[in-house]
Amino acid sequence: MRKIAKGEIKLFENIRKSMEKRRNAKLLKSFKEQQENEEAFDTRDLGLRDVEVDKIVGSVGRYHDFDSRFRPRTGMPSERLSRIKEAVRDGKPLPPVLLYQIKDEYYILDGNHRVAVIKQLGRKTISARILEFLPSRKTLKNVLYREKVDFMEKTGLENAIELTEVGQYSCLLEQMEEHQKSLETVQSDPLSFEAAAKDWYETIYLPFLRIIERSHLSEAFPKRTIADLYVYISMHQWKGGREREFGIGLDQIIPRNMEEFRAKMAEKKGFDFPEMKRMITAFIFISVTVGEEYRIMEKIYSIDEVREIYDVPGDFDLLAKVVMERDWLSSDSEVIGYFVYNRIRKIPGVRKTQTLIPIISKRK
Repeated sequence: MRKIAKGEIKLFENIRKSMEKRRNAKLLKSFKEQQENEEAFDTRDLGLRDVEVDKIVGSVGRYHDFDSRFRPRTGMPSERLSRIKEAVRDGKPLPPVLLYQIKDEYYILDGNHRVAVIKQLGRKTISARILEFLPSRKTLKNVLYREKVDFMEKTGLENAIELTEVGQYSCLLEQMEEHQKSLETVQSDPLSFEAAAKDWYETIYLPFLRIIERSHLSEAFPKRTIADLYVYISMHQWKGGREREFGIGLDQIIPRNMEEFRAKMAEKKGFDFPEMKRMITAFIFISVTVGEEYRIMEKIYSIDEVREIYDVPGDFDLLAKVVMERDWLSSDSEVIGYFVYNRIRKIPGVRKTQTLIPIISKRK
């Protein structure tokens, strides 16, 4: 009997561990389980599209045969996988895989081995014919998804607009309908809704988004999408009609009429859009407890928005000059008032304040 070398023992042990690891690896998702969980039975044919491989998470019938990384659970590559891999490397075209879609996830009906090879080779996308199953279970996420699907079908837009509040897609549709009427009036010819939607997306929505992006406004709303901010600001500006006594800087960038905004953006070259970044200056008189002047003066001066501070005689003890960035969605008085209440008046020893917001200023 041949004596087994130590190297062979180690090799067999590594193979055994590898096979055990693959047997215990996380399985693919089951389409049937997810379909029942989402109550996804209504379908629509999306035709032929390129799909991100990372979004293919399960299989219709063979989810037990592969782990979550689409490696065969036997631990040994099959001849079929080898043939497909060779064909891909030789540049031979493969037929599209057949996928079922539930929301943003895909499940393989036909083409498990092709997807496995594409993943192994590090490819990012794969050609697929897609049948989407629409979720009907009454959850907020599903309701939003159905609204988005309806919106995309009506508009024919290729790029998804992601909103987080139910009912907001109808606001965008209203803007598109208004834009369609405006274009038809100018051209004196009928225009399809999809054509108007495309023009709205390119000449109104995208320029507006670039202004919001340059303002870094989304950083203040981490749970909202930039599309949410577009709806809020645009509807407030173009439909709400709320009069503002202060904070009129927004009107200088975004006119109170949607078509005026479109015309203004058409004059801009490329991405030369205005920045939603303007500053508010205010002067704050501060009365403090006797003997606490220096301590409170240092405390207030350490606040970033405070540019200058003075010890002054009279009814008040300190005078601070504050420079802040506009909120754009609130009046200047609201922004300054919130700052004074939360950053100044809560300092121990501050007794009272009085705020002045300049209307016009001149400098030498």
